[in-house]
Amino acid sequence: MSLQGSINSYLTFIESERQLSNLTVESYRATLHHFINFAEEKNIHKLSQINSHTIRLYLAQLHRQGLKKKSINQKLSSLRSLFRFLAAKKLITVDPLKSIRGPKTDKHLPKVIEVDEVTNLLDRIPSETFIQLRDKAILELFYSSGIRLSELQSIDINDLNLTASELRVTGKGAKTRLVPLGSKSVNALHDYLQLRNNISSEHSALFITEQGRQLQHRSIQARLEYWGKHLGLSSRLHPHKLRHSCASHFLESSSDLRAVQELLGHADLSTTQVYTHLDFQHLAKVYDSAHPRAKKKNEIKK
Repeated sequence: MSLQGSINSYLTFIESERQLSNLTVESYRATLHHFINFAEEKNIHKLSQINSHTIRLYLAQLHRQGLKKKSINQKLSSLRSLFRFLAAKKLITVDPLKSIRGPKTDKHLPKVIEVDEVTNLLDRIPSETFIQLRDKAILELFYSSGIRLSELQSIDINDLNLTASELRVTGKGAKTRLVPLGSKSVNALHDYLQLRNNISSEHSALFITEQGRQLQHRSIQARLEYWGKHLGLSSRLHPHKLRHSCASHFLESSSDLRAVQELLGHADLSTTQVYTHLDFQHLAKVYDSAHPRAKKKNEIKK
């Protein structure tokens, strides 16, 4: 089987059977086509020609090109998924990536906005025009629910239940989950919908332009960046920063990692554990009160 043919089969599988988002499929397509270009340069055209040595040569080239460790691991992850699929379909007998390890990456804590700063930002957004009300609802929803940009952009009006203060979200792998909405978010959405319902639109999307078109990813990103600059935020504002801030602030208050996992829609708890950067004073206080071998200050012998 040709390398191109095997990749085409895999892309069809993740698009039609796994029903991954268009953005995810296109990301896989770009990465795998990059690998095809490398293979063709080495005069490799058939699937049977790929082995662990081929993969190591590819990784070495990525490293020479100056790609960051995270980018190399992302490409490696796409290749792992491809060859797992091919092995499951019995199109290969040996997985060439079985013995391959990617470069170790440094773990960076997500950048967050302090509670006072994000509260000040949201409270200062005007609520007069359609765009202001829409943008305020978007920002409140990001911070209230911690949803992803792709999840917010695809919200349908019917996904929203303001009476129950909840939202149905379609996340990665077309999996749906219910997320709760805070009172500030509910109020902002209510105010926005009063004007949204007066605009004629062919779309049932929740967030639209004044012309009735569905708001796109880049427009949402641009609006967040605008408000961050306009209201004097100390760093660039983007959807992931509000998602990270929501998760961090929620975890700091509740210490319930499982609840944060469910809120964010993480399939694996280890993904959520990056948010466990509670400040040391809180950790020390919990330790003193909970650990059976901890001594309170007035109990320590002098």
